[in-house]
Amino acid sequence: MSYVSIRVSTLRGEQKIDFNAYLKINGKMLLYLRRGDSFEGERLNRLKDKKLKKMFILDDEENKYREYLQKNIEMAYDEKSGKDIVARAEIVQGQQQSNAEEVFEDPNNIEAYSHAKEAASKYVQFLMGNSKAVGAIMNILNEDFSVAHHGVNVSGLSIALAQKLNMIDPKQNQLLALGALLHDIGLNESGIALNRPRSDFSREELLIYKQHPTLGTQKVREMKHFDNTVIKIIAQHEEHIDGSGFPTGARESELDPLSILVSSANALDRLLTFEKIPRHDAVKKLMIEQVGCHPLNQIQLLGEIVKGF
Repeated sequence: MSYVSIRVSTLRGEQKIDFNAYLKINGKMLLYLRRGDSFEGERLNRLKDKKLKKMFILDDEENKYREYLQKNIEMAYDEKSGKDIVARAEIVQGQQQSNAEEVFEDPNNIEAYSHAKEAASKYVQFLMGNSKAVGAIMNILNEDFSVAHHGVNVSGLSIALAQKLNMIDPKQNQLLALGALLHDIGLNESGIALNRPRSDFSREELLIYKQHPTLGTQKVREMKHFDNTVIKIIAQHEEHIDGSGFPTGARESELDPLSILVSSANALDRLLTFEKIPRHDAVKKLMIEQVGCHPLNQIQLLGEIVKGF
């Protein structure tokens, strides 16, 4: 029998699957999920606890898996589906995380990038059209400290910030969401344990970490399918408006405005996701320690955003 891999992050919601899903252990395929299973509640939590990224299905059932994905995402984006925002957000978050992982693993894949770009536009509409959507996204725990999951959070915070700033251009917001989603493509394979303050990094780890915007840019800058705005966000998301960031120490006048937004959102989610600082304390920490690094109004607006979660 022949198998194809599927991403665990796409298995969300109460829709029952019409295929069997397997784990690969010691070269053998073991049946783990059966036709008729669904992924809300405890079953979803158990999958998250196992920190699995991929499972497998028989290749002749791939069409059934694709149909499952399509039905799930259509329901999640349907305001009239009758499903609550928490259930819908879990499906949307899973799709966005999967899209980021696909691009991270193969930046040359034009189809994967195009799919992520198209989905970014729907993600923007979902966030801007639902006052509780960003909170529902941010309330999904990043239990394995996934860089792709972090990208979904930063993308959500960036769009919420853009909405507060009355940025309404659909194309601009699509590229903002996509760039924020993919901003850490250079960090994906770093091997650094990210779940701690940067002050705890060794000298070698900090050196690797500070190279990740450059590494990410080098991966994608020659690829014609990558939008220039997305490449700028990847290159500049660790820069600060006062010149204290990296890798180049650029100042505000040298930075793309969308990169500045992502830098602010990224700084907040690093505290929330990787350092596990409570929301109110994280905003306060930004205000005290990084106010010169990011625009004051953006920090204040991020504080308003997290109050609504």
